[in-house]
Amino acid sequence: MTGVGPPSRFLKSVLRNGLGRYVCQLQRLTLTLSRDAPSSRGVREYVEEKVVDFARQNPGIVLYVCPKRRRVPTVVAEYLNGTVEEKPLTSKTADEVAEIIQTLANQSGLEIIRIRKPYHTDNPSIQGQWHPFTNKRSVLNVQEIGQPCLLSPQK
Repeated sequence: MTGVGPPSRFLKSVLRNGLGRYVCQLQRLTLTLSRDAPSSRGVREYVEEKVVDFARQNPGIVLYVCPKRRRVPTVVAEYLNGTVEEKPLTSKTADEVAEIIQTLANQSGLEIIRIRKPYHTDNPSIQGQWHPFTNKRSVLNVQEIGQPCLLSPQK
């Protein structure tokens, strides 16, 4: 029964991010909006009020604003790993647009999937994994059959 569950992978750092300085994975944002469509009102408010603040806070992200006639307002995010993500912004308020753009800026571009284990190494130890009885006498881990358990509550 392989391939039945959701996709999964080991926990890993994107492009070894965090081993040196932090590198934002979002490379480019393109906002497409209409100048006169009512569905683009929130995006127009965002561009007028908040886009300059976002650009100052994130100098590593290139931001394009493309006004086009009779277009559905969208944001296209391009990441360093080549992933392109497009989200519609139809009938969103300026605060909702700011939240969506900040979410895109915080993501790595990889799809969100189940993580197999919370730890993983590319160079596994040949000695085995550490556990509480690694450097203890083996007598502590052995119990005779029929004797009371040491961890059971005593009455």
